[in-house]
Parts: sequence; structure tokens; C-alpha cells
Amino acid sequence: MDQAQDTIQIPLIAGYNDNNEPVVEQVSVVPVAGAGQSPKTGLDHPGEFRLSKSPAFIRGLAADDRIRYPVDNATTYDLLEHSGNLSVRVFSKHNTEELDQALTPELELIDGRIDAASPGLLVYTIHVSIGFQQIEAVLNKVLAGFPDTIWYYGNVYDPEDGVTPLNWWQDIAQSV
Repeated sequence: MDQAQDTIQIPLIAGYNDNNEPVVEQVSVVPVAGAGQSPKTGLDHPGEFRLSKSPAFIRGLAADDRIRYPVDNATTYDLLEHSGNLSVRVFSKHNTEELDQALTPELELIDGRIDAASPGLLVYTIHVSIGFQQIEAVLNKVLAGFPDTIWYYGNVYDPEDGVTPLNWWQDIAQSV
């Protein structure tokens, strides 16, 4: 079956606004096991899903990670397995069209791919086996020519404090 036909959108909480209201991001996933979907009602029952793209705002997840959804309510999930992919988010105060044209080919040379592009945001997926040093060198080299632009890993640091490394990649390196 064609993967594009299997892809569905599910709502996940990306954070909370100043009024403590949830900010929800629609995430592209593919049902893996146990999940049922009907065109009329959407998700019929919970199960496992694989993210088909890295999310723009949800921290801790990247493309191909496996999650169980829903857990407690329609916007919560459990991370079941990291895929080995890194999520890289690039934010700019300027239109990202020119940045996309400069950065995307450079990241593709190291087997990265673009998952989302909008006027102020680009989201990439790159496998951790490429190495943090090489990924960061490419990002820093290209972004040096684009003022008011910054990049972040989406799934490397603890979502709560933003600085503590999650270290999930060490488990992947040991299993290879």
C-alpha cells in the first residue's frame, strides 16, 4: 500500500500559550499497529504510529520515531522508540525561500531531508549517524550568511529545561 495514502494527521500538544491554553500541532503519522481509522470519524482506537516527518514545534520527536497515541486524551502520546533521526528546526525573521535554496542542498549532501518549509521556518531530518559535528558545521557555515536566523535541535535536549541532553542516541550507537 502506498505510504502517502496511509499518512494521517493527529493533534499533539506542542506547548502552552500565555493563557495556559494548549498549542496543538498537527503531526503526520503512519499507523503501525493497533490503530484504526475511518474516513468519517478519524481515529477509532489507539495504537502505534510512526512519524512520517519531524514536527515543527513538538520537542523530543523526529521523523520515523514510534509513538503510542492517544494516551490520556486526544493530544497526548507515549514515545515508544527513537528512530535515530535528529530533528533540526531553523527559524528566521526573514522569508526562508533563499535560505531553503542555500541550506537544503548542503544538508542533502549529508543525507538530510527537508520536512517542512514556511516563510519563517524550515524543518529538517538527519540521521544521528552523520554526527553532530558534521551537521553543526554545515548549519553554521550556511547560516553565517543569513542574519536573524537561528537553528535548534528538536529532539536532543530535555523539553522541560532545554539544556539537558536526552542521550537517546547513545543507545542507538551501542546497538549498531
